[in-house]
Amino acid sequence: MNRSFRRARHMRVVATAIMLATAATQGRSDHQQGAVPIGDAEAGAAVFAEDCAACHQIGKGATYQVGPQLTGIFDRPAGAIEGFDYSPALQRMGADGLIWQLETLDAFLANPVAMVSDTAMIFDGIADAPRRQDLLAFLRAHSAQPGDIPESAPTAKAILFELPPETAALVGDPEYGEYLAQECATCHQGDGSAEGIPAITGWPAHDFMAAMHAYKVKLRPHPVMQMMAGRLDDEQIAALAAYYEQIGE
Repeated sequence: MNRSFRRARHMRVVATAIMLATAATQGRSDHQQGAVPIGDAEAGAAVFAEDCAACHQIGKGATYQVGPQLTGIFDRPAGAIEGFDYSPALQRMGADGLIWQLETLDAFLANPVAMVSDTAMIFDGIADAPRRQDLLAFLRAHSAQPGDIPESAPTAKAILFELPPETAALVGDPEYGEYLAQECATCHQGDGSAEGIPAITGWPAHDFMAAMHAYKVKLRPHPVMQMMAGRLDDEQIAALAAYYEQIGE
C-alpha cells in the first residue's frame, strides 16, 4: 500500500460534533492572592446538585455512594479513593498517571470518554463551558489550600484541546483505517480481546477521536499513546476511528 492511498480516498463531512470546549480563563496563580477565579462557586453548587449529587458527595463527612466522594478532587490521582470499587477503565487511567487537575477535570466534564474510555459513569458531560467553570470553582473550593494548586491557572494545553468544528465533523474511510491499524495491531487485538491492553473494537468513532486528540495534546497520560497520536493527522485519526467502530459491529 503506497503513500498515495490516502489521497485516493475522500473524507465525508457529517453533522457530528464532539463538544470538548474548555475553560477560557485568564491570569496566573498567585499564592499571596489565592486561586485565580474559574467561575462562580455558588452557581457551581447548583450545577453539582443537578448533575452530580445523585452519585457523589462532597464536603465535610462526605463518603462514597454510587460514585466516590469528591472532596479534595484537585490534584488527586484518578482512582485513588481507598475502598471504592472503581471501574477497570478508571483504574487503568490512574495507573497511567492521570491526575485530576483543572485541565483534565474540564476535559472529563465536557466529554467523559475523552479522558476515560469505557467509563462506568452514566454521564454524558456538560457541553456548556460557563456551567463547567462554575462547577470547577465549586469543586476547587472543596480542595485543600486551593490557592496553592499549581493548576489553578490554565495553560495553553486546555485551549488546544478544543477541537475545531471541521476536525470534530470528520468521518474517515474505514479501508484506509484498516491500513493504518496494522501498527495498532502490535498491541491491540482485532478480535476485541483484552489482556492488559484495552480493547478498541466497536468504539464509537467520535469517542475514539476524542480520546486520540486528548493523547495528542497530552491530556491523557501514556507516553506511547501520546507519541502514536502525535504522529497522526486529523484525517488519519478519523480513518482509524471509522475502522475500529466498523469491525466491532
